[in-house]
Amino acid sequence: MTLAERDAKVIWHPYTQMQTAGLPVGIVKGEGAVLFDEDGKQYIDAISSWWVNLYGHAHPYIAQKISEQLTKLEHVIFAGFTHEPAVQLAERLLPLLPDNQKKAFYSDNGSTAIEVALKMCLQYWLNKGQKRTKILAFNNSYHGDTFGAMAVSGRSAFTAAFDELLFEVDFIDLPTRENISDLKSHISNLRSELACFIFEPLVQGSAGMLMYEAQYLDELLHHCRQEQVLTIADEVFTGFGRTGKRFASEYLTAQPDIMCFSKGLTGGTMALGLTTCTQAIYDAFLSQDKMKTLFHGHSFTANPIACTAALASLDLFESDDTLANIQRIKQRHSVFMEQVKVHPKIRAVRQTGTIIAMEWETGEQTSYLSSLRDRIYNYFLDAGIILRPLGNIIYILPPYCITDRQLDYIYRKILDALNEI
Repeated sequence: MTLAERDAKVIWHPYTQMQTAGLPVGIVKGEGAVLFDEDGKQYIDAISSWWVNLYGHAHPYIAQKISEQLTKLEHVIFAGFTHEPAVQLAERLLPLLPDNQKKAFYSDNGSTAIEVALKMCLQYWLNKGQKRTKILAFNNSYHGDTFGAMAVSGRSAFTAAFDELLFEVDFIDLPTRENISDLKSHISNLRSELACFIFEPLVQGSAGMLMYEAQYLDELLHHCRQEQVLTIADEVFTGFGRTGKRFASEYLTAQPDIMCFSKGLTGGTMALGLTTCTQAIYDAFLSQDKMKTLFHGHSFTANPIACTAALASLDLFESDDTLANIQRIKQRHSVFMEQVKVHPKIRAVRQTGTIIAMEWETGEQTSYLSSLRDRIYNYFLDAGIILRPLGNIIYILPPYCITDRQLDYIYRKILDALNEI
């Protein structure tokens, strides 16, 4: 019996209609940008395995560091105790962030990093003696699948079954030259109720890699600061070089009050979440009154193995090779964008850093549930490429180690698909 057949008997997969889905692909090995299935077939991982893998699969340097840590300390409760990997990771990461980020709170994935941020903001105002419970977010946003993270995500197929259970959020459009004045007025009108504004900087990933200009986001954030509305930058996806800079927030002059990280934080090796905040937010929880404590934690908070993976990932991230690879991928995407944008089946193409997205013309409104999605997905899978279309939107988000030859093959197969499907 194959790995896929065994899986089908016992496993329920994410984002999958199990009634109609085919057997999953059984992967037994990874190396660089390539994955190998149980039959020996190779697949180029063009989406970094859900946007987490930065430097390639089974990276020997990260594996070595994890192995060394396993013989020292695998885990310890993080309430009342600490350990070297957690302290060192915070010491190294905070200086890379906007200079107002002073404290790090660990969790275990992107959704929980968001939950922590939301609870920090809501309780911040409570601790300050003010009742501010309204949250501002963008339409079409996605911040995770736990309930708080769902609530601040745009209403979609992801949230439909739970909409009546989610707390109220005020949703606004992405900022543009045309609407920025109205958005600022809207914030001013709600200022006494708003606890915070949460946003994905520059790129809304799950919405179809929707991209918007830093200039108007910057203007919006400065206005939030003026109106004393806390801001949360969700860099779970955009962090660690994806947008061409270390963090998407580096495109801005306004500094967020809170930042959230996961995915590439460990180079895609292990689950780890991190929420950073300003000194002012941290100070609002300092009190002789224990009810002002942030009552949040996870069994595997600041797991030493995960923190060690993140430290190894930082070593690689700060290397000259990684910085050069990010710029190389960015440049090659730009060249391909000029080539593909004139194709009659392409409705739109957009790029930010190492992210490129192409919207396939279907004659219908763009939809995550587009029937074209499965045909595109299977076409590329047959060609040995893992692309996971967001409905009729194809995107490439490769590990930084991907070769020019591998990129050229992906580009070529996209053009073939446009002509053949």
